[in-house]
Amino acid sequence: MMNPFNRMIRNFLCVVFVLSPMHLFGQVTTYEFFRNDINPRAAALGGSFITSQDDPNTIFYNPAGLTTLTGKRLSVGFFKHLLDINAGYASFGMEVENFGHVGAGIVYVNYGNFKRTGEEGQYLGDFSAGEFALTAGYAGYLQPRLSYGVNAKFIYSSIAEISSSAAALDFGVEYVAVPDRFIVGASILNLGTQIDPYGTTREKLPLDFKIGFSVMPEHLPAVVMVDWHKLNQTMDNFFDRFKQFSVGIEFTASPNVQLRLGYNNQNRRELKIEQSAGMAGFSIGGGFSSDMYLIDYAYSSLGKVGSLHRIGIGFKF
Repeated sequence: MMNPFNRMIRNFLCVVFVLSPMHLFGQVTTYEFFRNDINPRAAALGGSFITSQDDPNTIFYNPAGLTTLTGKRLSVGFFKHLLDINAGYASFGMEVENFGHVGAGIVYVNYGNFKRTGEEGQYLGDFSAGEFALTAGYAGYLQPRLSYGVNAKFIYSSIAEISSSAAALDFGVEYVAVPDRFIVGASILNLGTQIDPYGTTREKLPLDFKIGFSVMPEHLPAVVMVDWHKLNQTMDNFFDRFKQFSVGIEFTASPNVQLRLGYNNQNRRELKIEQSAGMAGFSIGGGFSSDMYLIDYAYSSLGKVGSLHRIGIGFKF
């Protein structure tokens, strides 16, 4: 018979399995919440955010992007996931004179309450589960158009009275190849190790090597962003690595309104059920900005699995 602890772990992993739709048909490892898009702007762009500009949430994708902040920025957001799972984030970034750019962020997931049962199925009460990650970052310039950034992370996960923690680093670079026309970037995320594992074996963190670029077409008020994700993962075919890409387009409809479209090829491939993916992998959203605040919204399709709505609010100081 399955003991209560193993039953608890099994129930929790089932929820994580659903929470991470991009891995519905792959192996789920620890701290999989890092695989999800964090803020609505990034989600609306299909996850293409490595070369995003003037947004504190770039700390979660490429810390070098902190150098693009034009002032103090604060961003907070919340979304309700599948199975009534709650998640959210907060980020902040600013420039410190004669020092560089600094930022901080937190991402959390609350998986809700579960029933604890014994070996014979008897009810033993409820337990909860959740995860969060604290991030602190610094960014500066190697050359006038070449920036770098580094994050330090503390990660914590808990299931009832059992917990796990980890420490990790992120590294990123960004290069403005052609001013106002072409930007390239790369980042390595979650390079670290568990401090306290759930059991006796330390699990690997979800290491992610990303590269991407942004193109600002001439005479068109838009930015096209293309990212490749998880290039560090082992594939049977070398070129299969490049099938894990996303494309996002952000249109400036007016000085205060942005419209966004996104496509994530990996999500679409892995969310295909019975040879049908529906609109899985596609996303849409928009943003409204003023001199003091920004409001962003994103809708992401998971095909037959469902859909996600995200909303975030940003503040300028």
